[in-house]
Amino acid sequence: MSRSSINAACARRQFLKWGIGASAGLGVAVAYPQLAAFAADLEDFIKGPPIPDIAPQRLSEHVWMIYATDGFPTPENQGMMSNITFVITARGVVFLDPGGSLQIGEMALRQVRALTDKPVIAVFNSHYHGDHWLANHALVEAYGPELPIYAHPVSKEQIEGVAGSMWHGLMERWTNQATVGTRIVPPNRTVEHGAEFDFGDVTLKVHHYGTAHTPGDICIEVVEDDLTHVGDVAMDRRIANMDDGSYVGTFKFFDELERNAGSAIWVPGHGKPGDQVLNWNRALFEGIYENCLEAVEEGLGMDVARERVIKDPRVAERANDTLGFESNIGKYVSIAYLEAEAAAF
Repeated sequence: MSRSSINAACARRQFLKWGIGASAGLGVAVAYPQLAAFAADLEDFIKGPPIPDIAPQRLSEHVWMIYATDGFPTPENQGMMSNITFVITARGVVFLDPGGSLQIGEMALRQVRALTDKPVIAVFNSHYHGDHWLANHALVEAYGPELPIYAHPVSKEQIEGVAGSMWHGLMERWTNQATVGTRIVPPNRTVEHGAEFDFGDVTLKVHHYGTAHTPGDICIEVVEDDLTHVGDVAMDRRIANMDDGSYVGTFKFFDELERNAGSAIWVPGHGKPGDQVLNWNRALFEGIYENCLEAVEEGLGMDVARERVIKDPRVAERANDTLGFESNIGKYVSIAYLEAEAAAF
C-alpha cells in the first residue's frame, strides 16, 4: 500500500469513526448493525507497510538482538528505533521487548522463524514506553491472547491507561502513519523483583530497584549466559528520556544491578550491548546531575548549572556521538536541576 493510500485510508477510518460515533447518539448504529460491522472490518484492513528485514545478531549462547541503528522514530525508519531482544530456550522463544509496532513485531517474528521452529512462549516488556511494547500485537496475533506477557505492575497499569493511548498515537504521528494497524495489547501478567522463570536450559531473573528511567523498569538477567537486558535503564550513545525517571534512582539501580546481576554483557534498549554500557551511561548522568546539585547547593541558577554540565569532561567527551544530545541536553539539565532542588530541600 502506498503512503498516499495509507493516508487516505486513515482519513476514511476517522470519518467512519466520527460518523458512527455521532450517529450512535441517534440510535443509527443500533438500527444498522451492519454499518458498525463494516467499520470494524475496515479498521482491521487498514495497515501500514511492512518493515524491511533486519538480520539478528547473536549476543550469547541463547540470546539474539535485532539492532536499531536509529535512536528516534521517523517516517523513514517506520518506528524502528529500539532494539529487539529474544532468547531461544529449550522450551521456546522468549522476547525481551518486541518493538514499537505491529509491523516491527511481524518483522521480528520472520527473523525468529529463520532461526528456529520453536514457538514464542513468553514476552517481557521492560517498561511502558511504546517503542518497546506496541509489537505485543504481532505476537498475540501469531500465538493467541493467552500468550504470557509480563511487566512490572506500574508498567501494566500505565499501558492499560493514558500512557498506552498516548504512545499509540505518538508512534503513528512520528512515523507519518507507518505504524497504522497496530493496536494496544497490554501485558496480561505482572512480575516483581526477584521473580525467576525456568525455561529448561535458561533461567530468567527479574530485577527492579525502584524508579530509574521510569517507576516500572524491569531488567531481565539471562543467568546462564552472564547477560542482562537492561531496557532503557541504561543506554549506549543515546540520551535517555528522563521525564518519568530519576537520576539518583538510576545510580541506585546501577549499583544494585552490578551487585546482584554482575553480567559480562549489558543489553540496552538503545545502542550496542557490551560490558561498559552501565559505566558509559553512569558517567554521562553523573556529569549532568552532580553539576546541577552543586549549583543548587551554591544558590546558583539553572543557566549556570547548564554551563557547568556542558564543560564537564564526562559530558563533553560524549556529546558528539550521543544521539539526540543537542536537542535534549537542555531539557535533561532542567530535570536534573529540579531533582537536585528537591533533594537539597
